Amino acid sequence: MSAEAKVKAPTKAAAPAAGDEACKPTVLTDSDSRTEILNRLRRAEGQLRGIQRMIEDGEPCLKIGQQFSAVRKALDSTYLRMTVCFMEQELEQRLAPGEEQKADLSAMMKDMETLLARMG
Repeated sequence: MSAEAKVKAPTKAAAPAAGDEACKPTVLTDSDSRTEILNRLRRAEGQLRGIQRMIEDGEPCLKIGQQFSAVRKALDSTYLRMTVCFMEQELEQRLAPGEEQKADLSAMMKDMETLLARMG
């Protein structure tokens, strides 16, 4: 038998069952949240372009480092915001709260975001 014949073709993983929600990828569906996150990312993108210009212009490393720190903080806060929006969306879909509970859930998620932001 040749060496090529001994090589097995890779096997495909079984597709998840049609009703298997745990394997289904989730996307952020709230348009306001998506817009907010995209705007934050665009601002961070502008900051990164500014850092590139600073390097090209020969700015001092300390100034460049400060800008790196600002971009990292902006991306961290955007990631946190996206995560909270995702959690709120998933909880609302799974728990189907009433209007009063939805307001309570929203307030709790804002508090959670504030607490988590203080960790970083």
